[in-house]
Amino acid sequence: MTKVFEDYFSDLQADMVSICLEYVHNKADDIYIYCSYEPEMYAFDVFYRINNKVVLKHKVNEAIIGENDQENTILNVSEERQEALLDIGIKDLQEIHKYCKEFGREMPTEMKLHYDVKKNSLKGQYKYDLVYSEDDELLPDDIFDLWYEEIKSNS
Repeated sequence: MTKVFEDYFSDLQADMVSICLEYVHNKADDIYIYCSYEPEMYAFDVFYRINNKVVLKHKVNEAIIGENDQENTILNVSEERQEALLDIGIKDLQEIHKYCKEFGREMPTEMKLHYDVKKNSLKGQYKYDLVYSEDDELLPDDIFDLWYEEIKSNS
């Protein structure tokens, strides 16, 4: 059976989820993945809900072991490991772009993916209009930070 665009698209999103879940050793309740592509710039980042705390990737141990117990960190959140996570996410995003071109599909400029670990459910919001490249001050990190704050304040 020949793979179609949706198969590649789904497989690459599943790989993003998998690598993000592996980063926290399957300890997350929810994973929030932000992907962005605007001409010649790819961005990828992730945050988590762990034990009812919404945390950035470098703060996951605080949600797992508590803020006052930093000596016994459980997960490796070194800069090298964070960079490796982001590099894999960007490679997956570049692959999505490759398949969009190959199948004549429009590349999303923004993907916000929410993976509910317990339900094994992935939901995505996709944009196709330019989000930040026409703004002199807005960067992908700003969009990510706004989404993080929105999810954090709603929990």
